[in-house]
Amino acid sequence: MEVFRADAFLNAFWVTIQLTLFSALWALVIGTALAAMRLSPVPVLRWLGTSYVNIVRNTPLTLIILFTSLGLYTSLGIDFANRNSPTFLVDNNFRLAVLGLSVYTASFVCETLRSGVNTIPLGQAEAARSLGLTFSQNLRFILLPQAFRATIIPMGSVLIALTKNTTIASVIGVAEASLLMSEWVENSSALLLIGSLFAAGFVALTLPLGLLFGWMGKRLAVAR
Repeated sequence: MEVFRADAFLNAFWVTIQLTLFSALWALVIGTALAAMRLSPVPVLRWLGTSYVNIVRNTPLTLIILFTSLGLYTSLGIDFANRNSPTFLVDNNFRLAVLGLSVYTASFVCETLRSGVNTIPLGQAEAARSLGLTFSQNLRFILLPQAFRATIIPMGSVLIALTKNTTIASVIGVAEASLLMSEWVENSSALLLIGSLFAAGFVALTLPLGLLFGWMGKRLAVAR
């Protein structure tokens, strides 16, 4: 019987860690692009960025994850793995979960960065424009570097939320921690013990993140 196997427990949390890392990377890229769109002087770009954030942020993550599987893969035939691979379904479901988590978390990254930009004195952007910097140069060299430093702690909160949100990936069969927990619960009556064990696992992941980002936020805070 596979219940309470230590290697299964560690492998499940390793999948959770991988989901978090890959999704965080893509969410940061997409979220930064969205923040640039929302701050853009071009009305169409601002409208697109605002629409994305408002729609995605208010859509349940479960629906987004299900859409990546049932909508993209099942209905449209879009996949992200080699169909000839013996691990095709596992790889494809993992990447679909990363896609869903990324596009969802990107909306929160966008708003976090935008709030960081709003803390920067308006005079700095005006001074950059007076020196002849374009909007993209202003964003790259003046606004975003300060915004990232000002939002380290809120970004840590977004990352912690993403870590916990990876449990939703189990709805499309990704073998992360919550899927293993449900399997163990079905094969054992020790619900309290199993729940406590997995809760401790997530605390072990998220608590150091909170402490790390708290320390970095104080260390790298922008002096005003």
